Amino acid sequence: MRQATPEELVFRLMATPEGRADPYPIYREIRERAPVFRGETMPLWYVSGYDDCRSLLRDNRFGKGEPRGGGLFEGSEAPVLEGETRARSMLFLNPPDHTRLRGLVSRAFTPRRMEEMRPHVERMVHELLDPIAEAGVADIVEELSYRLPVQVIGEMIGVPSSDHDMMREHIDKLVVTLEPSYTPAQAVAAHDSALVVGDYMNSLVEERRRNPGDDLMSALIEARDGADQLSDGELVATVILIYAAGFETTTNLISNALWLLLSHGDQLAALRADRTLMPSAIDEVLRYESPVQLDGREAFEDIELGGHTVPAGENAITLLGGANRDPATIEDPERFDITRPEIPLISFASGIHYCLGANLARMEGQVAIGGLLDRFDTIDLVEDEAEWKPGLTLRGLARLPVRVKPL
Repeated sequence: MRQATPEELVFRLMATPEGRADPYPIYREIRERAPVFRGETMPLWYVSGYDDCRSLLRDNRFGKGEPRGGGLFEGSEAPVLEGETRARSMLFLNPPDHTRLRGLVSRAFTPRRMEEMRPHVERMVHELLDPIAEAGVADIVEELSYRLPVQVIGEMIGVPSSDHDMMREHIDKLVVTLEPSYTPAQAVAAHDSALVVGDYMNSLVEERRRNPGDDLMSALIEARDGADQLSDGELVATVILIYAAGFETTTNLISNALWLLLSHGDQLAALRADRTLMPSAIDEVLRYESPVQLDGREAFEDIELGGHTVPAGENAITLLGGANRDPATIEDPERFDITRPEIPLISFASGIHYCLGANLARMEGQVAIGGLLDRFDTIDLVEDEAEWKPGLTLRGLARLPVRVKPL
């Protein structure tokens, strides 16, 4: 039987339901056979080892290129859409614009600020768990994993809670275009949702300009109107990015964490017995089932990487989910172990584009899982009803039904 080429493995990983459902055996085979290679059909570089991914992401000669106009594979091309004049978010910017925008926002996400928020987030979790305790059953994705992060980031930015579900519907359509494979119909839906979200945020900016509050949006408006440090388009693009990223990936983190703990009873027991393991438990979840699996960069000049030369102008995809399980970096990487003394992970990327909300995500994950363990004596999966989302770039559960018994 002919052995699949590395590029065929990438296709299986990114463009088939089977590959997206369980990417880790494919990551391992790619990493073992071709840790850095260039595809022939699609002129992209694929990087799967921890050290190579980290080196690439920390090298400022690699940066963010123009957003692609469609998926990576035939059949997922986006149509040409007229009238796109909106500013790019930090996700697709390089210095000096990236440095300027990140500097304006980063003060809201410091470790100290996150710890100051912790008691308030704990109260949120307690309130969200009340109806779950009363019902005895719940879809954790819907009732906790989504509602907690969207409440937290909504308060931080200044998006009213009455608008969260409406925004979620449109942002779910938007993030599909981060996937390596999507349909033209999904591209059109994403475009339409982008217009809705942009118009909504523009109107909210105008309302906050008239009636400023104690939130990040008001602070950015003050920077815009005072020191003229960012344009109106940049302001709106920045707010949309923070809001969307603030709940999409953290929703996945919380759901993935509970699913892994319930699937590994010894680890759940260890965490119940020793809550000082909570930080390492959340980091092990981030390593083992990273909410973000892929990240891309463009070479701005010819760059040596893993024994190859990546020419200027070519793009590279870092397989973060594979890099997190690199045996050259972590012992027995296929084992889920919350007691690891050191957990190297690359789930938040690295370098200047290191995830701005990493501290917030970790704190919310710790509080959410801690709240569940404090409140419930038993938490059991409803057999065969957990369901994973179909994507790869953003990996998480679509449904996680559980039965609970309060303490």
